[in-house]
Amino acid sequence: MLCFLSLLLFTLSLTPFSLSQPPPPRALLINCGATTQTIISGRLWLPDTDFITTGTPINFTQNVLHPTLSTVRSFPLLPQRKFCYVVPVYRTGKYLVRTSYYYYGGSGELPPVFDQIVDGSFWSVVNTTEDYGRGDASYYEGVFLATGKSMSVCLASNVYTTSDPFISGLEFVLLGESLYNSTDFGNSSLRLVARHSFGYNGSMIGYPDDQFDRYWEPYGENTPTLSKGANVSIDGFWNLPPRKVFQTQWTVNQPRSMEIAWPLEPLRSSVYYIALYFAEDTWASSRTFNITINNVTFYDNLRVPPTGVALFANRWPLSGLTKIVLTPASGSTLGPLINGGEIFEVIPVGGRTHTRDLIGLNGLKNGFQNPPFDWNGDPCLPKENSWTGVTCSNGSNIRVTGLNLTGMNLSGSLSPNVANLTALSELWLGNNNLSGSIPDLSTLRMLKTVHLEDNRFNGPFPSSLANIDRLQELYLQSNNLTGQAPSSLKAKLGSNLMVDPQNS
Repeated sequence: MLCFLSLLLFTLSLTPFSLSQPPPPRALLINCGATTQTIISGRLWLPDTDFITTGTPINFTQNVLHPTLSTVRSFPLLPQRKFCYVVPVYRTGKYLVRTSYYYYGGSGELPPVFDQIVDGSFWSVVNTTEDYGRGDASYYEGVFLATGKSMSVCLASNVYTTSDPFISGLEFVLLGESLYNSTDFGNSSLRLVARHSFGYNGSMIGYPDDQFDRYWEPYGENTPTLSKGANVSIDGFWNLPPRKVFQTQWTVNQPRSMEIAWPLEPLRSSVYYIALYFAEDTWASSRTFNITINNVTFYDNLRVPPTGVALFANRWPLSGLTKIVLTPASGSTLGPLINGGEIFEVIPVGGRTHTRDLIGLNGLKNGFQNPPFDWNGDPCLPKENSWTGVTCSNGSNIRVTGLNLTGMNLSGSLSPNVANLTALSELWLGNNNLSGSIPDLSTLRMLKTVHLEDNRFNGPFPSSLANIDRLQELYLQSNNLTGQAPSSLKAKLGSNLMVDPQNS
């Protein structure tokens, strides 16, 4: 699989690190379950009521690690249904998305296991059990490209879910163009596996040390030697890791190999984005070393300058436990060192429902006064979590082919935007309380079945239905329509045309 491997080396950048505190990142911070705005560490956290219309807010009074963890939004356990936050974003923007979870359950109750989804793509399984046992919160992070003017983050039950899914916080941080720019975000996203500052055993590093508020966890336990990198003179860096990451090192004093079990968790068989960061703490160094990952050469004869260097591979195959070995090169008088590292799983983008159908369904949603609670996020994807009543095609061109909301107690009107659903073959909206006129459906050339009976539609009989060549079944009885059904429609459908006596 080494043919898929891409490895690059980055050294000195032209942009110096600022010694002053950087401005807060451009971000949207959502305090899930909260009802008021909150200023925390100088940054504004918003209540989540403008971004989701379902779920139950819950407050709990126990001591928490962060103020945003004292509230959650909980969602009912409903198989195959997803619950989505929809937030405004800059189209084509690259976003760090982070979710946080702090379980609110009672004594002896284990937190639920469930899925999280971004737009139409599976992101990860949420399993907070281990963190909950330690009294800690859980955080999940990924990097995603905004393909439209909004982005959705959804929670959905899976086969392991035994109680209600929940969420504590949701963050969208706009990243710089240079960050992780070797990833093909048109076809892939990044799921964070680990991001560590080696040789560091303090509290988690974030903003203001990291201008994009990425979390760098300490990795200082069981290290051979901890050495302060006090003399590093970082001038600038691709991917902009915080200076604080370079102020500690993991190193050995003698010119011998150093082995790192990182990340600590076994990895599923996939491809991974790996970035390793190094900075020398002395100019008079003859430190040169080789790097292998699971016995495969990652880089040979690396000589680290005080200005720093980053190595990364954007598609490195891994499976199971991972071992990084740093070995002194021939003639090196010092042992190897490392300052920081990031590893992401490269996850495929699951696709997106056709834009025309998005417009059509969102128009229908706006026309209904009480649309189904799960009509948020992508209508068709993931396939097992499609919207209530929506049937979609397979393949790369995802189209809406069926809509069945019979007996859903819908009120409101049938939006003319339904005409955008040009792949629709079945439309079932019978036994509801819809009113207003029936819009022109003649653009729906694939339409075979229409059930609009038992509503309160009024206005003239929709003669445009006679122009749909494939129409085979039309039920319009028990409405308040006026006028006559076209003779051509009666001749074509026969007993499959059901209307009120005055329309016969």
